[in-house]
Amino acid sequence: MWKEIPIPFYLSVYFFHVLNPEQVLQGEKPQVQERGPYVYREFRHKSNITFNNNDTVSFLEYRSFQFQPNKSSGLESDYIVMPNILVLAASMMAVDKPMALKLIMTMAFTGFNERAFMNRTVGEIMWGYSSPLVNFISKYFPSAFPFKGKFGLFAELNNSDSGLFTVFTGVQNITRIHLVDKWNGLSKCNMINGTSGQMWAPFMTPESSLEFYSPEACRSMKLVYKEADVFQGIPTYRFVAPNTLFANGSVYPPNEGFCPCLESGIQNVSTCRFGTPLFLSHPHFYNADPILAEAVTGLHPNGKDHSLFLDIHPVTGIPMNCSVKLQLSLYMKAVKGIGQTGNINPVVLPLLWFEERGAMEGETLQVFYKQLVLLPKVLHYVQYVLVGLGCALLLIAVVHQIWSQEKCYLFWSSSKKGSKNKEAVQAYSESLMTTPSQGTVLQEARL
Repeated sequence: MWKEIPIPFYLSVYFFHVLNPEQVLQGEKPQVQERGPYVYREFRHKSNITFNNNDTVSFLEYRSFQFQPNKSSGLESDYIVMPNILVLAASMMAVDKPMALKLIMTMAFTGFNERAFMNRTVGEIMWGYSSPLVNFISKYFPSAFPFKGKFGLFAELNNSDSGLFTVFTGVQNITRIHLVDKWNGLSKCNMINGTSGQMWAPFMTPESSLEFYSPEACRSMKLVYKEADVFQGIPTYRFVAPNTLFANGSVYPPNEGFCPCLESGIQNVSTCRFGTPLFLSHPHFYNADPILAEAVTGLHPNGKDHSLFLDIHPVTGIPMNCSVKLQLSLYMKAVKGIGQTGNINPVVLPLLWFEERGAMEGETLQVFYKQLVLLPKVLHYVQYVLVGLGCALLLIAVVHQIWSQEKCYLFWSSSKKGSKNKEAVQAYSESLMTTPSQGTVLQEARL
């Protein structure tokens, strides 16, 4: 079960289609329309599994995705208008560069026919597209970006691993089960804490918290207890994201390490995205500074649709049902000297948000329910049956003992009474055999 996760996982992606790209270039407020979901079945398996001598195990976890048309609200061939990340990210990184370099970039973008916004299919945005600019960067600047010949937001995730994890097995100390010791050789620090997100220590209480490391988020996340719940008849604890998960350092000092920050509620992930000004948050800027959602028309943040949660079986620490929702946004603005950026007002523009969902089902759920719910219930009632049976047997023994003593008493009483009768009869017989006195004879004669 640990090597090949039997729980089906689904990746649902929602894109923000820009309705007024030309007006945005002129300084107007962006208008977006949510498109989706585009659903993919996610397959995971671990390989290169090595058990170490310090109670840890190292492994690579590979992931692959398959599009699910019957679960989606559209096809991978659908077109989406969204910011051209390569153009706008390069422009933002050149803000403080010499004007001569900016003019060269403008001419290069013009020569490659690249604009601030692009119209690409869902499949191209997800898994990569080729263009003269992409080919140029791949050829002459191979270390600048991770892509090879194609650029896509999820290209790195498909048919690839999420890095080398080294986690504790919990054999020597069950409270450390699946805690991350290292990731890609990096030891624990302020960003690598908790487990790998697949299992936690058993015997949880409402005071427990869930902490896990996410390579995609470039940090660890800590969820807090919300309430006790039931999933498919199995008791669970629901853990949710605190309001401070993406708060900036001025609101929540422990998050200072994830800055430079903008408004509270979004996390800067540029340090692990090759300097690209990308930000991570809840979908639609839920739980973020309201000014972020107000700057873009078409966003409707609410807890029901945009919050994340994990339902954990508290006794085993195994997830029963989970839904992790995150949004990826691009910070963009007009850059003097680069004509493609026009007069764009500074804005954090959402690109897409995605949900990774998995729930235990089928035979795995039935086995889990029988062994960890039904069997304990049966044993719980069996103990009362055994106690009742023991009390009944004890009562029978006591009644039998009392009945035995009463029978003995009755037998002894009847025996004693019979011996007295015998003595009376014998005395009467003896009196008849004796000679009567003279007074007695005279009395009889008179009669």
